[in-house]
Amino acid sequence: MAETKGLRINEQIRVREVRLIDDEGEQKGIVPTIEALKMAKEREFDLVEVAPNANPPVCKILDYGKYRFEQEKKLRDSKKNQKTLNLKEIRMQPKIASGDLDFKSKHIKEFLDKGNKVKVTIRFRGRELAHTELGADVLNEVLKRLDGDYAIDKAPAMEGRFMSMTLSPKTKK
Repeated sequence: MAETKGLRINEQIRVREVRLIDDEGEQKGIVPTIEALKMAKEREFDLVEVAPNANPPVCKILDYGKYRFEQEKKLRDSKKNQKTLNLKEIRMQPKIASGDLDFKSKHIKEFLDKGNKVKVTIRFRGRELAHTELGADVLNEVLKRLDGDYAIDKAPAMEGRFMSMTLSPKTKK
């Protein structure tokens, strides 16, 4: 068996003595490695180093294939329970029409309902930069149309030629 994820098994364990835990979970104390290997072979199990940094290293007598399967299963289950948060971006211009604003607001609401964060960005071009208050008005109008189903992570602020704010869905309690 190859060395997997830093765990050494059977003959790969090269220390003189180990702290041994047998297949029933009982502490056997500090035992010479050769003796621990012999005990594992008698019971038709593997000697697995579970805590290599301890002094002396902690080894367990167990079925290595089953142990590895259990570890992978735990990893899969923990990944299954994680919720990935995506950041969606909606771009607009300060001179956006009312119908277009409705359309964009509807999309923002859909993204928030699906549990995504949304970055709403207003792009200023040319002389529009002199009237950034128009962009702030558009962002406030977007907030009015969302009916409070959100939390503001980052308030509207200028970033170069862009004004943006970040919204996240309200946490469900």
